[in-house]
Amino acid sequence: MTQNINRLLSGLLFAFCLFSAALSFSTLAAENLNPDERAIVSAVQTQLSRHVTLLEDSVNINSGTMNFSGVRKVGELFKKQFTELGFEVEWLSGDGFERAGHLQASKISGEPNAPKILMIGHLDTVFAVNDEFQQYKQLADNKVSGPGIVDMKGGDVIIIAALKALKDTGLLDNVSIRVVMTGDEERSGRPLSLSKKAIIDGGKWADIALGFENGDSDINTAMVARRSSIGWELTVTGKPAHSSQIFREDIGYGAIFEASRILTQFQEQLSERENLTFNPGMFVGGTTISHDPQTSSGTAFGKSNVIAKDAKVIGGIRALSLAQLQQAQKDMQAIVAKSLPHTQATLTFKDGYPPMSPHQGNQQLLALYSQVSTDLGYNKVVAANPRKAGAADISFAANHVDMALDGLGLMGCCGHTKDEVADMSSFSKNIEKAAVLIYRLSNAN
Repeated sequence: MTQNINRLLSGLLFAFCLFSAALSFSTLAAENLNPDERAIVSAVQTQLSRHVTLLEDSVNINSGTMNFSGVRKVGELFKKQFTELGFEVEWLSGDGFERAGHLQASKISGEPNAPKILMIGHLDTVFAVNDEFQQYKQLADNKVSGPGIVDMKGGDVIIIAALKALKDTGLLDNVSIRVVMTGDEERSGRPLSLSKKAIIDGGKWADIALGFENGDSDINTAMVARRSSIGWELTVTGKPAHSSQIFREDIGYGAIFEASRILTQFQEQLSERENLTFNPGMFVGGTTISHDPQTSSGTAFGKSNVIAKDAKVIGGIRALSLAQLQQAQKDMQAIVAKSLPHTQATLTFKDGYPPMSPHQGNQQLLALYSQVSTDLGYNKVVAANPRKAGAADISFAANHVDMALDGLGLMGCCGHTKDEVADMSSFSKNIEKAAVLIYRLSNAN
């Protein structure tokens, strides 16, 4: 009982600190907000301690991607919140792609021309059930540590909190909302056509997509673009022989030299292209080799006096647009085709995350979001450098909607590590910004 009381008092004190900081901003900005928008800000602050508690509860549930019961438990926690908001909620089974599944919540407006907004989060984290980093911990200076607090349970709670503020002020009726929180963002199930179907279908349904990842974790930026994340595999064979015979016209160069030539020419010919990166993450070569994609490991046997027969390279490529990706793939294949004597090489590309290109609609949505931020008394928001953030689920929806924007979640640092820390000064700010943005989008129609 004492522990629960201490937790409650600690949470209330922490929420009061957040409220006081936000109030100083919002008071200054009141003249830029209409009465509805001021009511939204007030509703956010009224419920802030509840949202902090929800965040703590979600972080304290381990939901590493492969901990299916933990992912479902976080889903149940959030399902209760959406049900209270009057949403239709369903759990989408992940059996077809060997994952826990996804949470989907929908509320359809009775207005025929109401804008349709897809809000995207994810329930899973990179921290396994046996990881030492398991608990929410309050730190000094409005900082909180915890597994997945930034990536991205903080963003999930921001979605819920923004919708609750709109619900509590009677301002949720002029917009249709679909929320998809996936259970496998950190380690996507295969095939992607099944594991990302809810996001793709949501994109086809929606006019606008909003992603609540933390982007580059800078509250001054948001993501109008995300680069692709596509895997590739290079397989090379050569003619085995005694090493003293290497480079002979009838023997050739061997598999390792050929793989090295290809990688070198990838670097020389493609590395200067803006926003294009490609990385060979594993290289095995020798007389005999093996590769296990399930464990991302490989073995090799070879001798210094034997020309290597086999080589394999596993890598990834990231591009800002589909056109850039396709051109890079074409150029890489051309390099591979120019084999050294008595070697053969094949390059295959895997399925993966498509790029979210920075098209005009995304830029317009960023401008609207930035205006909301400054009207609230906060910072101007500019486009983040896509090199500073990874791939995200919103990319599967972005090509189907008129506008898309990501990076609207809880800011912080050091995601995917035991040092993951949230900057809670961004919590109420980004709840307010999301809620007012949705309100303005619902009235712009």
